[in-house]
Amino acid sequence: MLPNIDPKLMKAAMKRMGISQEEVEANEVIIKSPKGDILIKNPEVLKIKMSGQVSFQITGNIQELSFSDDDVKTVAEQANVPFDKAREALASANGDLAEAIMNLANKQ
Repeated sequence: MLPNIDPKLMKAAMKRMGISQEEVEANEVIIKSPKGDILIKNPEVLKIKMSGQVSFQITGNIQELSFSDDDVKTVAEQANVPFDKAREALASANGDLAEAIMNLANKQ
């Protein structure tokens, strides 16, 4: 958080302002965007509630992945899975088509 501030005092101040936070367990986080996916391995995820809004703070090892729609289509067809599963498999395999297909085949 902020340097030189007692975490207990910070938590109490946040509670008085109506802000709460909790840790969310996660192995990886994938952010999908039109320009490519962002994969965050070993993430630390905080769920923050403030003024009726929920937001997430994510830190970790970031990898930007870019693969084409053709790559997704190839994996989906070869592994006989929907496109969203193929995209997730490609993200987990860092864009490696063969690894993504093998990982999906091993799960079936």
